[in-house]
Amino acid sequence: MTESLGGRFAKLWTASTTSALGSGLATIAAPLYVAAHTKSPLIVAATSAAAWLPWLLFALPGGVLVDRVDRRRLMVAIDWSRVVVMAVLATVMLAGQSSVILLDVVLFLINTGEVVFRSASQTMIPDLVPRQHLERANGWLIGGVTVTQYMIAGPLGGFLFVLAACVPFFVNAGTYAMSAVVIGLVTGTYRAAARSKPGQDAKTRDEDKPRVRTQLAEGVRWLAHQRLLRTMTILIGLLNVTLTAATAVLVLLVKERLHLGSVGYGTMFTCMAVGGVLGSVFGDRLIKRVTATWTIRIGLLIEAGLHLTLATSRSAYLVGFMFFVFGVHAALWSIVAVSLRQRLTPPEMLGRVSSTNLFISAGGNCVGALLGGALAATFGITAPYWVAFVVALVVSATTWRVFSRATVAKAYAEPPSTDAPLGASTRRDGETPVVLS
Repeated sequence: MTESLGGRFAKLWTASTTSALGSGLATIAAPLYVAAHTKSPLIVAATSAAAWLPWLLFALPGGVLVDRVDRRRLMVAIDWSRVVVMAVLATVMLAGQSSVILLDVVLFLINTGEVVFRSASQTMIPDLVPRQHLERANGWLIGGVTVTQYMIAGPLGGFLFVLAACVPFFVNAGTYAMSAVVIGLVTGTYRAAARSKPGQDAKTRDEDKPRVRTQLAEGVRWLAHQRLLRTMTILIGLLNVTLTAATAVLVLLVKERLHLGSVGYGTMFTCMAVGGVLGSVFGDRLIKRVTATWTIRIGLLIEAGLHLTLATSRSAYLVGFMFFVFGVHAALWSIVAVSLRQRLTPPEMLGRVSSTNLFISAGGNCVGALLGGALAATFGITAPYWVAFVVALVVSATTWRVFSRATVAKAYAEPPSTDAPLGASTRRDGETPVVLS
């Protein structure tokens, strides 16, 4: 990896995967902690909602921040802040004074940092690797995060939680600290370079920097006028709402229908991680062979199949296998989506466009989590999965023809539209807007 993608990318990869290990431990331990204190689907789902709420509140302003400051320094500051917050939670747990409310507050703060951290990390990649290696770099990053956050952290988080509820959170604080140190070793400056008007020097340009609201609007408008990116963002956003609704109560489904304990619950994420690793390692080659078009289409069917399996099966082996298949699909989709966004977006807008994508694709997840809890409490534990299955079928039917081979191939060959005025329409002549409905 180092020879082809460079030492600076290797450091970013190391920091991201280390941080992901700790986040994965907390992801497993948090619902286990809540489930140990209550059997209410609504309370369990509320914890998931608290973790997702920052994506709705801070994704857009976070993108403006990423485009205004040095991205590397921003990531370091976020990691050290998360060290403090997570260490406080773990210490309170060790003292036996913690509560579900405190856990929810900490998850909210931690994920507020994650919103900005993830956007900054994605926008740094085009500055670290050549354009022709974007798919490989994203594949390595997604694969490394998947291995640590799910494959390793899944069963390890369940095991550490059995030892003591505070242990996964202490380890999480340590991984954030390690991530901050490694990111600090990445050389260079990673502040987005704003375009200057003719005859304008750097000082004048900084003084004329647009207001935050103006920059937010520019990012949203640019994405809205990109047919392919807009459609994929909305599609993923809709599917993520139902996926979050399903996973918010997964810990209860695993215990009640599959009769698995804490380690078994974590193992489900490990199955998904194994698939994610395979998809990430061989992703660039698979996408070239299958084409991005069919990668997206087959993925839609896999989404539906996973939810149908969770709604009907009581076999831990079958559910584990479907999580494995879903992991492959999720990795391939991420590679396609992120690489397309990095290829098509002007560098000075990449932070805002990435954050707009996060706002749409992940912002509704807090609603999805509460929806999952409400459906499970009212209609039974399998209700969220039946709803997700139906939604996946509808999305598949309505978007099947959107991602044609010609459209996707043209996007891969098209350079970022840096010559277009910021905020202006970048729609090509004859292109008809596509809106999911």
